[in-house]
Amino acid sequence: MRWYDRGVAVMGKLKQDSRPLGSPKSWAKTPGTYISAQAYIDGADHAAVMAETKWGVDRLRLLVTPELRDKFDRQRYLTNAAIWHGDLEDIRRETARMVSAWTALDKAAEAAGAQPLDPVVWELALEDGTAVAIVRDASEARAVSHDGRKLAVYSLEEIGRMLTNYREVVDAKLTFPGAVVTAIRHPSDPLDNIKDTLGGLDYKLDDAPALMAG
Repeated sequence: MRWYDRGVAVMGKLKQDSRPLGSPKSWAKTPGTYISAQAYIDGADHAAVMAETKWGVDRLRLLVTPELRDKFDRQRYLTNAAIWHGDLEDIRRETARMVSAWTALDKAAEAAGAQPLDPVVWELALEDGTAVAIVRDASEARAVSHDGRKLAVYSLEEIGRMLTNYREVVDAKLTFPGAVVTAIRHPSDPLDNIKDTLGGLDYKLDDAPALMAG
């Protein structure tokens, strides 16, 4: 949490603070108004998360008419303006309208016959028991149900990035079609087992245990 001063001293005089949340009437000026405003902001955020879970990230606004999308985007702007520059009453008013805007888009999309997001999910367990879910893209990742579990979700794009850093796995698959990855090992470094260079290169390892790591 960052608290802002009410003004900025310049040339010995006090002028109005032009920074976000810099107004003396800002909702973030006292703990009381901050807590109250955050409660309304959290409600608007929750409505957005629920919509993205059902319809996909940035998808719902594209399923409605341009006229409704225009109204929705204008309300997003007004909500952001209230968060950046408004007082507590601005927050209450605009976040309530933002929740209504999400609801309006949801109803309009359903009335138009649009289909909610239906993610294809593959799940597996790692050797240590960690649960992993694989989906096609980031939109589907938002719709995966964790059901109270610790579940790591990866999109195909993320897996592609990881394989880029493990090029040997890709090369092995290309060289030996049908090969199955059972483990990934990197060459060991012989210097990892040497603790110090005090004995030089020619000492016998058995005679200098203090120089060995362990």
